[in-house]
Amino acid sequence: MSHGRIAFQGELGANSHEACTAAFPQMEPVPHATFEDAFEAVKSDDCQLGMIPVENSIAGRVADVHHLLPSSGLKIIGERFKPIHFQMMVNPGVKLEDVRTVSSMAFALGQCRKTIRRLKLKTESVGDTAGAAKMLSEHPDPTKAAISPALAAEIYGLEILARDIEDEHHNTTRFLVMTADKHPSPPPFTEPCITSFTFKVRNLPAALYKAMGGFATNGVNITKLESYMEGDAWAKTFFYAEADGRPEDRGLALAFEELRFFSDKFEILGVYPADPFRTRG
Repeated sequence: MSHGRIAFQGELGANSHEACTAAFPQMEPVPHATFEDAFEAVKSDDCQLGMIPVENSIAGRVADVHHLLPSSGLKIIGERFKPIHFQMMVNPGVKLEDVRTVSSMAFALGQCRKTIRRLKLKTESVGDTAGAAKMLSEHPDPTKAAISPALAAEIYGLEILARDIEDEHHNTTRFLVMTADKHPSPPPFTEPCITSFTFKVRNLPAALYKAMGGFATNGVNITKLESYMEGDAWAKTFFYAEADGRPEDRGLALAFEELRFFSDKFEILGVYPADPFRTRG
């Protein structure tokens, strides 16, 4: 029985779909064509949560989300790290020696370069890994294969010919869990937490240096600091940051007090438990 709906970007069978199923097996995963659509589904309460990828250990940050997240109006209530594995799949009955072309999104093709080169296959870039599997299912072709997550083969009735063909097996994507609730329940005090926030420093010399100084003097670990522009105003540089701890912790509270003094804008986007994946060796 489904207990609510969770939005993600991509087709059914995408890595984001797998992340939804692993983290919230009781919820119905709902695909959306764009990140904007996924955010809007959560804001309108069509979906109660969103599972949004924000960065990959190899490809870096997800550019679209980098700009959408601060203005989404949503709150972050969790994070999930998902190891990424790619499977080569074909229509039922197709043999590996028959395949001449493989399709997937450009990033996935790049991450499976060694296998593609070894098999001497041509590549065809599409917008989504699961979308490649869906297209192959809808338009069977004995000379084509798709590189997609394993879930896509199950959904679209394809057969996996080669498993975990990615060049780098440490490839990992970090997802944020989003809600439209303006005041979500705080995480248990027994768990280490991350606080995500945005700010815009005042137009003063060394303002960023001074704004961040409070984190050093109060012993607060900043785990992420990224800049982004708002609109077409080049002088308005905003920052997205993440710090260990909770806003009520003395060190982080003092650091935020100093940050606010040197900032024109400041907003906490979420306080959430740190995924245990962070502490793995």
